[in-house]
Parts: sequence; structure tokens; C-alpha cells
Amino acid sequence: MITSSPDRSAASPDPRPHDTALVLAGGNALGAYHAGGYEALQASGIEPGWIVGASIGAVTAAIIAGNAPEHRVERLRQFWDEATQHTAPSATEMLKPRQVYNGLHALLTLAWGRPNIFRHRLPGLWSALPWMPNDVALFDHSPLLDTLARLVDFERLNRGDIRVTIGCVDVTTGEEVYFDTAHQIVRPEHVLASTAIIPAFAPVEVEGRLLCDAGYTNNLPLDPLFTAEPPRDLVCIALDLFGLEAPRPASLDAVLERANDLIFASAGRRAIAGLEREYALRQQIDPHGPAVTLLHLVHRAEADQLAAKSFDFSPSSIRDRWQAGGRDASRGADWLAARAEPRRRFTYTKL
Repeated sequence: MITSSPDRSAASPDPRPHDTALVLAGGNALGAYHAGGYEALQASGIEPGWIVGASIGAVTAAIIAGNAPEHRVERLRQFWDEATQHTAPSATEMLKPRQVYNGLHALLTLAWGRPNIFRHRLPGLWSALPWMPNDVALFDHSPLLDTLARLVDFERLNRGDIRVTIGCVDVTTGEEVYFDTAHQIVRPEHVLASTAIIPAFAPVEVEGRLLCDAGYTNNLPLDPLFTAEPPRDLVCIALDLFGLEAPRPASLDAVLERANDLIFASAGRRAIAGLEREYALRQQIDPHGPAVTLLHLVHRAEADQLAAKSFDFSPSSIRDRWQAGGRDASRGADWLAARAEPRRRFTYTKL
């Protein structure tokens, strides 16, 4: 059962009773968008009772649920401040120089890693040489465990103030696996497994299963919210880090970026289409049953972003993504406040 949002009627833009859920997609460095989005939602009086996350979305979910409300944004800022490459911010917004700036930062990340998230491993890439032993990943992301231990109170996370669901995939079977505080204890290794995007990061063995990031199969994990019909009206705010829509690509890098976006965004589109079909049937069978409002906020990468944007931890890009998440979530909160009483069982809006 969905944990109800706390009573924030004085601050909430929508006083009607409903449950509120937050779904956070994966995307590595793009996840600063989630932090800015949550900051704006909290400022609007919107607090989720359930957060479902994959990859960097799982990390964000853990930081939010594993801290007191007054410390959540502070901890998110600390995480992203540590993740940022503290070089000089971009001195220009001209397209080509900014693309070069972003590309150099992605190369720096690939060359040196990010100390609070991942580092190089051996033999890693060198395992491609015939005289080197085999390996299964390029980077070691175990430093993330130390970061989670510093920034997340897992006792608080598991107390159930906010229900948290973490999405992974079984490497050997391809089955989606979810760890849910409503049914079990969620530990740091569950979050680590959710961030293990192969072959960049090695799969993580948890409870006898070899698990990895769900990005290739279900990067926007809406499914857990609808395994059973929500018992009452539900507002679901989904923050997506990859978009299906973009201008026509005019360069090889733009084509690579498009391919990357389509891989990570397509499962979400199929899930939403499935929900629309399902709720069209529910509308016919029981038109007065619990209604679902799905607000889909999509990060739209600017033209200066490259195919390697998920590894771009430059100060300017992290700042831009945080601000974009804040702007989009503020617009979303305004839309929720102004929306009419639901007349259909399922309402979908993308901003």
C-alpha cells in the first residue's frame, strides 16, 4: 500500500486527498536534474509518500528518504558538490566552445573517475589485451558505498516514513528485481546494484543474484506503482533524464546522443502507453474508481550537451541540470495546483 503523504495542507498547492509518488530515472551525471526537481517540489509543499528509483534515481531516493526533511536538499547539494569536477565554470555560452568544454570534462571523468562515486579498476579496459586477465567492467564504483554511508541514514530510510523501491536487473535471467522497504530491509548494496550500468560498472551480487542497473530495460521504473491498483487517487511525478524528442541530428555525435536517448527513454514510453490502455479499460468497468494523474517531467538536454553527457560532471553542466529540474518541477507544481478535478481514471501530462 502506498504510504500517504504527510498532511501539508497549509503549504500544499493541491489540498485534495491523494497519495503522492515520485519516480526517478537513471542517468549518472544527469541526475542533478532530480536534485533540483526535488528542491522545487519540497518548496511547493509536495512531499512523496513513495519513491521509486533506478541508478542515480535510486541514489537520490536514498538520500531523500534517509534524511530528515530539513536536511534533504542539503545532503543532495553535498552529494553533487562532491561529484562535480571543480574546474573553472564555462566562460561562454557559445555553442562550439561549450561543447568542447563539456567534452573535455567527460574525458576527465573517464580518465580519473569521480572520487565519491567511482574510480578505475584493474585490469578494466586493459583486459581487452590478449595477455591480460579477463575483467567485466571499466570502473570500480565501490566508493559510492562510502558516500551512501556518510549521506544516508539507512535506519531512517527503512523506518517507512517514505516508502522506497530500488530497481535492478538480474544479469543472468534478465528479470527485473525490486527491493522495497515495504517488504524488506534496503541496504547500501541494493543501491549500489541499481547503479551498476554494465560494462562501465561491475554487476553486484546481492542475496545470491548478480544484479545490475535497470537502465537498458526499464530506466523509468513506473511498474512497481501499478503492480496492484492504487487503493485511492494517486499523483505520480516522474522525473525522466532522457527524452524521446529532439531536433534532427546534424553530426555524428548528435546521432550517438540520439541513439543513447532512444535506448534509455523507450521503455518509459511503452510503460505509459500500457497504463493508458489499462486505465481505458478500468474507465469502462468502474468509472468512479481511484484516479491516477501522471506528471512526466523530462530533462531536455541543451545543444551543447554531447553523447557523453552522462559522464559530464563539469560545474556548468551540473548547475544547468539542477536549475532545469527546479524550473520544470515548479511548472509541474503550478500545473498540479491549477488542474481540475479528475474526470477520467488516468490523466497524463508531459512538461
